[in-house]
Amino acid sequence: MIVLKPREVIPKMKPYIPGKPIGDVKRELGLQNVIKLASNENPLGCSPLAKKAISDMMGELAIYPDGNCTELRQAMVKKLNVKPEQLIFGNGSDEIVELISHVYIEPGDQALIGNVTFSEYQASVELMGGQCIEVPLKNHTFDLDAFYSAITDKTKVIWLCNPNNPTGTIYSGVKQLEFIDAVPKNILVVIDEAYNEYTDDPSYPESINLVDRYDNIIVLRTFSKIYGLASLRLGYGIANPAIIDLLNRIRAPFNVNSVAQSAALAALEDRDFLSKSKQNNDEGKKYLYAAFDEMGLEYIPTQANFIMVNVDRDSRQIFRDLLTHGIIVRSGEIFKMDNWIRVTIGTPEQNEAFISALKEVL
Repeated sequence: MIVLKPREVIPKMKPYIPGKPIGDVKRELGLQNVIKLASNENPLGCSPLAKKAISDMMGELAIYPDGNCTELRQAMVKKLNVKPEQLIFGNGSDEIVELISHVYIEPGDQALIGNVTFSEYQASVELMGGQCIEVPLKNHTFDLDAFYSAITDKTKVIWLCNPNNPTGTIYSGVKQLEFIDAVPKNILVVIDEAYNEYTDDPSYPESINLVDRYDNIIVLRTFSKIYGLASLRLGYGIANPAIIDLLNRIRAPFNVNSVAQSAALAALEDRDFLSKSKQNNDEGKKYLYAAFDEMGLEYIPTQANFIMVNVDRDSRQIFRDLLTHGIIVRSGEIFKMDNWIRVTIGTPEQNEAFISALKEVL
């Protein structure tokens, strides 16, 4: 048998471990009702307008999608007040994360990431032979002063996540502006704002307004979270046209499928659904805060649609115990927070079921 030798870096990489699927839990534990609060999905689903758009696309599945996302691009230009050539669309914002590292990272280059943050930043950098320098958080929040101090002549990309996954914390617009002003212009600053629609802190940055001012930033957003289109995989980036042009040179020609484009276009029109989703999240956050306070559990106040809570014991065991109650959460050991779990804010009924189960297992 011939053994095919992979690139040296591949066996060293850790595969991404997604939240446990509902179907697996039902089969493994023989449960009929399972609540998934592990992957920061919208518990209200998606817009009825998006559902209709998806249904209307069923007769066109044999046709290749518009590789330019023309209609969606035009809609986003109006929504964001940007130029068409400042936009790139991806198969989830994850794909754009990969494209960024493919374009800018060479072997020996360094990238700065938070410790802890979304794992795919590191995976994309290491895939290209780069090295990630982890910058400790301060009070569970990105410390931009520490990020600046960590810059070296090998730094090529800086990954910022605001609100940060998994901590749900934000840094302010003032700090971000000071940071970008100070960063050398030959370093790309990536600002991942996947959860921006959930924020209510007035200090939160208006990052897209900076794209015309700075040539070395890219802002990432997604339709997977508040828009509820996670299964269709659609994210987007906003940057100056030179960056977008380079990313497009290696982007797959039909990377965003037609169903995703149509659903996103419809979802943009449904402001009522977005308002209900934000309201549900705000009310759920208050309920969970109160429940954690009553139980004497430490938690990190969030600006996203999930909460990290300290259960003061092995999170893997709590994860398994909650599974037996039909509740799926995210155990914290994958984030190097062994005694914490991350729970997505659900509907009122889901939140109540989670708290009831958590009280039992604790």
